[in-house]
Amino acid sequence: MAKKAMENGYKLILGSQSMARKQILAEMGYDFTIVTADIDEKAIRKEKPEDLAEAKANEIILKLGGENQFTQDSQPTLLITADTVVVYKVGRIGWDKAEVYFHEIPEHVIDDLIDDAITFKVAGGLMLEHPLISPFIDSVVGGVDTVMGLSKELTEKFINDVL
Repeated sequence: MAKKAMENGYKLILGSQSMARKQILAEMGYDFTIVTADIDEKAIRKEKPEDLAEAKANEIILKLGGENQFTQDSQPTLLITADTVVVYKVGRIGWDKAEVYFHEIPEHVIDDLIDDAITFKVAGGLMLEHPLISPFIDSVVGGVDTVMGLSKELTEKFINDVL
């Protein structure tokens, strides 16, 4: 099912530098290109996550040559920018939610996590698979892929809706 986008002639672009999102999309079986937005996400933080996703999408569209590049004669393109999925010009917006519950985490583990620079390079500073974190996870309500930054279910749903 995942290859359906390519079989229908669609090009898929991941508009994120996230290694987790790249891994999730690859696990889903998609061939995709990575094109990132050169914007300061913290400077344009909005109250609604879809505003940030739209700003990233607009920047990537400009990077690809602007809206005029996407004419009726061009290859249809799907753009995934973040954990919030926006279907450009169609008005479909969605996001998934997950909750992570932890056992008590000792201070020395928190200090070790702070010393490990990787935690500052991932969304929310949280990597469930990190060896210092995983022993303290009590439960995850929702999808682990959602915690990692890209809901497989939501992504698949929107791609299939567009097709």
